[in-house]
Amino acid sequence: MTQTRADGKNRGIPPVLAAQFQSAVPVRSPEGIASVRGGSFPARACASHGRRADGGLTQGQSVVRSSYLFTSESVSEGHPDKVCDRISDEIVDLVFREAKKTGMDPAKVRIACETLATTNRVIIAGEVRVPETLLKTDREGKVLLDGAGNPVVNPSKFRSTARKAIRAIGYEQSGFHWKTVKIDVLLHGQSADIAAGVDESGNKDVGAGDQGIMFGYATRETPELLPAPIYYAHKILETLAEARKSGEGPAAVLGPDAKSQVTVRYEDGKPVGVTQIVLSTQHLDASLTSADVRKIVEPFIRQALPEGWISDKTIWHVNPTGKFVVGGPDGDAGLTGRKIIVDTYGGAAPHGGGAFSGKDPTKVDRSAAYAARYLAKNVVAAGLAEKATIQLSYAIGVAQPLSIYVDLHGTGTVDEADLETVLGEVFDLSPRGIRTKLDLNKPIYARTSAYGHFGRKPGRDGSFSWEKTDLVPALKAALKAKAKAAA
Repeated sequence: MTQTRADGKNRGIPPVLAAQFQSAVPVRSPEGIASVRGGSFPARACASHGRRADGGLTQGQSVVRSSYLFTSESVSEGHPDKVCDRISDEIVDLVFREAKKTGMDPAKVRIACETLATTNRVIIAGEVRVPETLLKTDREGKVLLDGAGNPVVNPSKFRSTARKAIRAIGYEQSGFHWKTVKIDVLLHGQSADIAAGVDESGNKDVGAGDQGIMFGYATRETPELLPAPIYYAHKILETLAEARKSGEGPAAVLGPDAKSQVTVRYEDGKPVGVTQIVLSTQHLDASLTSADVRKIVEPFIRQALPEGWISDKTIWHVNPTGKFVVGGPDGDAGLTGRKIIVDTYGGAAPHGGGAFSGKDPTKVDRSAAYAARYLAKNVVAAGLAEKATIQLSYAIGVAQPLSIYVDLHGTGTVDEADLETVLGEVFDLSPRGIRTKLDLNKPIYARTSAYGHFGRKPGRDGSFSWEKTDLVPALKAALKAKAKAAA
């Protein structure tokens, strides 16, 4: 079984997969994956062409669904896992700020910071390479070393950074209060073995900090080119958080911990309404019922969603279990990196599995995922497709990606193989190239820790640079030149 490309070449499917597809009827899902009995595979690899003489489908042909329901969830900045993401990313920002103050080359910064939070306790652990201002020194000002010869981290600034993060989120409850929570700092130096493989030396470029696969995605469903379900799930919680933090009005009785979920109805492949809304939010007044909470949150939810999307048929689930007073890490333990689908595309696109928060941009789990989103967004913004998925892969210590894969989900105006070639030409996808192009060696990460890393407005401070569409002219020019050369 093969798929014919625009250039006349075929992309073969291994016989073992072809055999599975002979007895399967694949169905194209919203995220562009052809789901079949026996597994899911990229739709581009599964699709075959043509219809039978009677107009029916040939064996193995993909069926594109145009009407369906799709659901995504989001969590607030006060969710236990998001508290940990925030602390980890605040520490990344702290190290970059200190590097700038001391004149340390920001490209030499290394951070892999994990946070655990539970009742009245926060533990910060990981590996770092930081400026001397964040290290312990003796009376003569010399940096202290541990038994392995690594510099010893001074926990003071890390603790104060964590407290400020918890305070900004809004936790002042007996089981988790920014003033009284105990904070353990267990950070230590980066492994010399990892450093040897990753660091630049001689003619060797900076290598990837780890192996892995990363995905980027973009779709015309929203102006931000993000899938509608995750975009509006985020927006609901952002709207409620703004109202809560204002300290005025009915939302002032809400707590920091909250979750949202929206089920979006699609017709002709476009989002047109919401069939189900789930909202669970902490509240400080123990006497409030689910009905009371709905009266508080409903106006904000309606404000967050497009006009006409909520109908009398929309089903609401607001605090469906009843009372929700104990929240945050006092209610459930939190960990960095456990909300990777919330952080990305809400399940509408594949995920490579690596978390973002607490990592400096030499870690391709983070920087290459940002680069893949940047490329996918520019492909769609350039009018080359209605939606695009891009996969990158890396090996630890190797500078250039091992592969670039593009899927335009049958909506493209250019050949995907040509686009794969061009993307590698217009953007240096080495770790250093990504950090340079997107200007990632700076304190821009705390803002990414809640309400999604994508679909956000680029800031004047350089944050969310991967959301820019400034690659469009170069992309169009390169494709035009390639077409001209092939003519």
